[in-house]
Amino acid sequence: DETNMAVPHIGWNGRTVHQKNSALLQYVTDQEEAYFVHSYYAPITPENQEWVLTSTTYSGQRFISSIQRGAVVATQFHPEKSGQTGLNILKGFLEGVEKNTWSHTLPLELPTPLPSTQLVKRIVVALDVRTNDHGDLVVTKGDQYDVREKDDDEITGRGGVRNLGKPVSLASRYYQEGADEIAFLNITSFRQGVIEDMPMLQVLEQASKSIFVPLTVGGGIRSYTDPQSGKTYSALEVAARYFRAGADKVSIGSDTVKAAEEYLANNNTKSGESSIELISRVYGVQAVVISIDPKRVYANSREEIDPKHTVAELDPPGPNGERYCWWQCTVKGGRETRDICAVTVSKIGEILGAGEIMLNCIDMDGQCQGFDHPLMKVVSRAVTIPVIASSGAGKPEHLTDVFQETGVQAALAAGMFHRKEVEIEAVKEHMRQNGIPATTRR
Repeated sequence: DETNMAVPHIGWNGRTVHQKNSALLQYVTDQEEAYFVHSYYAPITPENQEWVLTSTTYSGQRFISSIQRGAVVATQFHPEKSGQTGLNILKGFLEGVEKNTWSHTLPLELPTPLPSTQLVKRIVVALDVRTNDHGDLVVTKGDQYDVREKDDDEITGRGGVRNLGKPVSLASRYYQEGADEIAFLNITSFRQGVIEDMPMLQVLEQASKSIFVPLTVGGGIRSYTDPQSGKTYSALEVAARYFRAGADKVSIGSDTVKAAEEYLANNNTKSGESSIELISRVYGVQAVVISIDPKRVYANSREEIDPKHTVAELDPPGPNGERYCWWQCTVKGGRETRDICAVTVSKIGEILGAGEIMLNCIDMDGQCQGFDHPLMKVVSRAVTIPVIASSGAGKPEHLTDVFQETGVQAALAAGMFHRKEVEIEAVKEHMRQNGIPATTRR
């Protein structure tokens, strides 16, 4: 029921066990969450209840999350993306095959009512990746999207690209420290084609060999023509190259704004040819994240703002006492603005087939003062797909606050982890202390 839950069901959730002595679960505890991503569910019925190994609840709806009948096992969750918990589930499966222990499974006496499970809030770590002035691929971090140091060049006042580490080693560290998802964002990809971007593809290939949580990759997910060969690649071909390299999801930025503008210009009609539509039609909506980069446009009254834009009243007010604002979308890494608001783009993105929204805010980026709560509220209320809060995290309280005060399902942070100012587990512990569920996998 999309009226009271975000669909797809994306994230880490628990399992209520219905059978004991299953080889599949011998190395995991009942408290460990697994990673789910799906839009449909199988209910428990009298005809299938003997097959049910585990069940899970999402917004009050119980569904089958795994079945076992003899040596036949199937899971709704993804063990290969469930970290060490998932690896232990696969270990149990292989051992059950080797030792032929599947017949040991017996039904449990279940309490009435059955205990519920809970979808936890996700911590996403982002790695902004680009080449530095020496041609090396590095992780950097922007200050309102400016990734260069401030004080080297006497004329420009701008120095070299801020270097915070190597992409694969940093991503591996965050996986070990408990990141629920990792996002590689190629922040200069609008200048080149992804098919030729071998260093970025190699980063993804290497990372996926040892990181067993979902990987998102963004940057350059669009159709383009290679200036050297003259060959045209579709957005679907570009996305397919990323998926083959190990990505679970692709993040579409500037092309999302373009698609929304074309949808409006075409009298609210789908073209069937946008990047979002092409990719989601083949790989599913859960594989498409739209990344929106808006900036605040302030006003002293609602009447000053075009009624086609969604307006929010601000508390606290803007820098000059403004009481209202709307969020203007940008493209090309924040370099160009468009006359369309973030809420409109979010709603159209969902219509076209996006399964999730990565919601940034240029004003908050790199400021470490917390997320843009008014923006998160208006967008999460306007759509039924999950929203990831991005831009502004500087301490654990910022993530707890955005979960408590807005409807987002995940929060993204970068700089505070790169600079080792905050540990991922410290964020999760702060969330738990304030009643926000976080992953507890081993």
